[in-house]
Amino acid sequence: MGISLRDGPIAEVVVDVPPVNALPVRGWEELARAVRAAGDDPATRVVVLRAEGRGFNAGVDIKELRDAEGFAALVGVNRACHEAFAAVYECAVPVIAAVHGFCLGGGVGLAGTADIVVAGEDAYFGLPEVDRGALGAATHLARLVPPQLVRAMVYTCRNVTAAELRAFGSVLEVVPSGRLREAAMEVAEQIADKDPYVIRRAKESLNGIDPVDVRRSYRFEQGFTFELNLMGIGDRHRERF
Repeated sequence: MGISLRDGPIAEVVVDVPPVNALPVRGWEELARAVRAAGDDPATRVVVLRAEGRGFNAGVDIKELRDAEGFAALVGVNRACHEAFAAVYECAVPVIAAVHGFCLGGGVGLAGTADIVVAGEDAYFGLPEVDRGALGAATHLARLVPPQLVRAMVYTCRNVTAAELRAFGSVLEVVPSGRLREAAMEVAEQIADKDPYVIRRAKESLNGIDPVDVRRSYRFEQGFTFELNLMGIGDRHRERF
């Protein structure tokens, strides 16, 4: 259990942190290191990011924030999430997110920075941050859904299904959950069959033409989470949750 990296031309980074793959500071740090290690390996041609258990990712481990004194845990998890999302986005090779079940909060950060998303029929995506007294990952949600829906999802904390994202074009395929890994690997094999030098330059060039600096944009959002915590609002909502 934890974060594992399976090397190979198609590298797999697997999250397995029961009960719901909500990651503490160390988990986000390990995830960032695993993705960067995979991309830095010249033998890697593509990375598949997936999870075991009930869902893809439930975001931040709220209990860690609740039980910590002061703001050290909050600062730590904000920095670690920032680095994990950046590691996926900046990975030298394409990253395919294979999403099943819930993809919430930080999960949206991971899926929204991946190059390709393949999802199970049971997958759904959302940002419950407002109900938790926090903000963030709208930067990444905006890479998955249209602008007005981003706002509606942030304000209401409503979720969207994989089928809805497939209609928007931000999910490549929706498949029965039992064959999710297989479907992700099929896409990965198509990429791995290409010239690896060209694929790495393609990833670099596509990042270079993105209209939004995802690092800077997400860091701006995080500032409002710090404000909510300084005002005591974050603690109040976490306790209620």
